[in-house]
Amino acid sequence: MTIDQVLEKASQYLNETDVAFLKRAFEFAEQAHEGQYRKSGEPYILHPIQVAGIIVGLELDPNTVAAAFLHDVVEDTDVTVEELKDEFNDQVAMLVDGVTKLKKFKYKSKEEQQAENHRKMLIAMAKDIRVILIKLADRLHNMRTLKFMPPEKQRVTSNETLEIFAPLAHRLGISTIKWELEDTALRYLDPQQYYRIVNLMKKKRAEREKYLSEVMDTINEHLLDVHVEAELSGRPKHIYSIYRKMVLQNKQFNEIYDLLAVRIMVKSIKDCYAVLGVIHTCWKPMPGRFKDYIAMPKANMYQSLHTTVVGPLGDPLEVQIRTEEMHRIAEYGVAAHWAYKEGKQVVQNKNSFEDKLSWFRDVIESQTETNDAQEFMESLKLDLFSDMVFVFSPKGDVIELPAGSVPLDFAYRIHSEIGNRCIGAKVNGKMVPLEHRLNTGDIVEVLTSKHSYGPSQDWLKITKSSHAKNKIRQWFKKERREENVEKGRELVEKEIRALDFEPKEVLTNENIADVANKFSFAGEEDMFAAAGYGGISVKQIVNRMTEKLRKQQDHEQEEKSLVAAISDVQTFRPKKKVHSGVTVKGVDNLLIRLSRCCTPVPGDDIIGYITKGRGVSIHRSDCANVQNAEAQGRLLEVEWEGDVQQSKSYNVDIEISAFDRNGLLNEVLQAITESRTVINAVSGRSDHRQKVATIHLTISIHNIDHLHKVVDKIKQLKDIYSVRRVMH
Repeated sequence: MTIDQVLEKASQYLNETDVAFLKRAFEFAEQAHEGQYRKSGEPYILHPIQVAGIIVGLELDPNTVAAAFLHDVVEDTDVTVEELKDEFNDQVAMLVDGVTKLKKFKYKSKEEQQAENHRKMLIAMAKDIRVILIKLADRLHNMRTLKFMPPEKQRVTSNETLEIFAPLAHRLGISTIKWELEDTALRYLDPQQYYRIVNLMKKKRAEREKYLSEVMDTINEHLLDVHVEAELSGRPKHIYSIYRKMVLQNKQFNEIYDLLAVRIMVKSIKDCYAVLGVIHTCWKPMPGRFKDYIAMPKANMYQSLHTTVVGPLGDPLEVQIRTEEMHRIAEYGVAAHWAYKEGKQVVQNKNSFEDKLSWFRDVIESQTETNDAQEFMESLKLDLFSDMVFVFSPKGDVIELPAGSVPLDFAYRIHSEIGNRCIGAKVNGKMVPLEHRLNTGDIVEVLTSKHSYGPSQDWLKITKSSHAKNKIRQWFKKERREENVEKGRELVEKEIRALDFEPKEVLTNENIADVANKFSFAGEEDMFAAAGYGGISVKQIVNRMTEKLRKQQDHEQEEKSLVAAISDVQTFRPKKKVHSGVTVKGVDNLLIRLSRCCTPVPGDDIIGYITKGRGVSIHRSDCANVQNAEAQGRLLEVEWEGDVQQSKSYNVDIEISAFDRNGLLNEVLQAITESRTVINAVSGRSDHRQKVATIHLTISIHNIDHLHKVVDKIKQLKDIYSVRRVMH
């Protein structure tokens, strides 16, 4: 999508003044990103254009579209948030700041930094939902262009997409973005299964389309009899949902029947139920497969009637029935509730809309009570992205809770005081223990007493939702501060002794103040109190406090080991000269051997590792065995000798994954033989259920170029999923 196409699409629902405002935001971003390029080699400004295009497709307000154009200028250029306020307005600046990653602070690890970035984004999102809509659009375009990133970055980004962004899109009901994020992430995380499912779907497509056409003709005939206008279509099944069913339910592709589905859109809710009657008249409904999401909408505001019937061929056929408005909400979710008409933002059904998004308030509470960002994210995944159960209060109100919740979660969701005074619960009229797991449809009644002693520490282990856990921690923090301070200090001292340090050595005033400041506590009492009531892990505090002492110990031990190892290498002389094709810079007459874990060959970047009593082991630079911290002091610079490129052969292990079919192994062996390569060993296995064959080969090659030619030759064969070099 070009800038002209984005502005043209925006002009279909915005006035000329708004479009001019967007053009000014684009020109500002274009100037700020001038000279910057993406990994694909394209000018960087193409990314903000595509993100703005996705936002325009959701028909959001001018400030959100402008922020989409500008979403990277604070993070990647010299532009500040204050400049955006002066140039545009406070809302645009706030939205851009919400999606800007944190980069002014030092973090212990990339994981910690990423967790902090997510926390910042979600806090901003709780204040204004448009922050996450921009972030989802940003992630969607990044996933579309992920092929230009290194393989490791592809895997990390795809995992993060499946863990954070796709579930967020689902919770916000934006299925049009959710499905694309999931399918694209799967393509990089499990390409074999992804392309296998794609191929299997292509083979059956004509057959499915013919079947669905006949089904829809039958439905149309019956709808004419009851005078209901409807629009029918085949519902596409997404690759990731098929993959999940195959993996989680251990099913074969041909065992997944709801690939066949019909979607029926009508004018009114009354027509929805009329069509349901027609469908059940045509075909016999399957017991337990009818779901009324119109009377009981999902948490993400999704509404529809779902039924599964025994179709014309005896196979299950899924039918979805909804109005056009329900379909718009199913596709665009929370974004569908934001209409920008006649120069103003209109939130439809505002009270209902706010109620549905009340779970974001829990995010804010988690922010105030949890000092560790990674713990915050884990809590968030459990609470927001897990499956949900829907239970009823005695008055008939529907309460949504994470799957696995207990009556205490229900009590705290009603009100914190009801939770604090809870002494028991009834489920469906019967007394149950507080750790009883709730199921969808349960009617829950909480028993309370004014004379209750308050929460127990065990409740933190029993409850499932972060909302309940935070309320319990708040009670302990407020009611038992002195007790918590004393308990926290005892726990910290105990953990210090477990690491073989003396508390006096570690708990200096300077060290305590430094660690309390790092975890954003006002003082040492607040930190020890948090440790006492479970607001922060004792292990986290002690790890920070002993960090310098442990590094000092490790350094002293490493120095001793290195001196001993170098002494071993210098005094060791091989009885017989073995020509490895590698030399150590500045050192002669050392025993050198090529490692078997990564099997380096000429052309690979290599590094030497000083072993104990066995000379110098040569590894590829990317070998995991030389990446750990302990190895760094034992590494030597090495290089390949110039005359070994063609004169010597090296064994390399490769693994081939392919669609399992007759003649596959013969074609692979023939391709390798034609490349004048010696095959030393062959083995393989076949997964008949998944129709995937895995072939292991050991071949003799001269250098890295020789290996690349062999791999390219194999990849040209039909039905090959992947060819990779194996490291043991």
